[in-house]
Amino acid sequence: MTDTGDQGPSTLRQLAGYLGAIAACEGVGALGAAVTVPAVKDWLPTLDQPSFQPPDWLFGPVWTVLYAMIGVSWRLTRLQPAGPARASAERWLAVQLALNALWSYLFFGRRRIDLALVDIVVLWVAIALTVTRVWRLSPRAGLLLTPYLAWVSFAGVLNASLWRRNP
Repeated sequence: MTDTGDQGPSTLRQLAGYLGAIAACEGVGALGAAVTVPAVKDWLPTLDQPSFQPPDWLFGPVWTVLYAMIGVSWRLTRLQPAGPARASAERWLAVQLALNALWSYLFFGRRRIDLALVDIVVLWVAIALTVTRVWRLSPRAGLLLTPYLAWVSFAGVLNASLWRRNP
């Protein structure tokens, strides 16, 4: 087997690109976790929760996997040719991540279930727009975002139920 000299550094650059995108998305999750973890212990148990509320321990692993998938999707998007379509997809990736972090702050940090519900509706729309823009560039990258859209759909229903049950 002959080493061309390009495979090593190129592979390392690719890996670094994926790891960087994943780390950035996981960083958004870490920001949310900073306000979420304390509230899950002292505030969330005081709420009237619906029967379909998942156990608290499930959220961390689910979000960790989802943020990693968003990161891979972002990297796949970034590997597409530069232009208005890629720029739009990347803008929407950033917007939905910001709205995601805002939801954690509103729901757990401020304990404003009502404002968090408004945010999650806007977040859902932003994710749907992101999926369509990313999908046009890379169907694989768009597909990676669909579990995120499904989870936020469920989270929206859960948020609405908590708002209704805890006026």
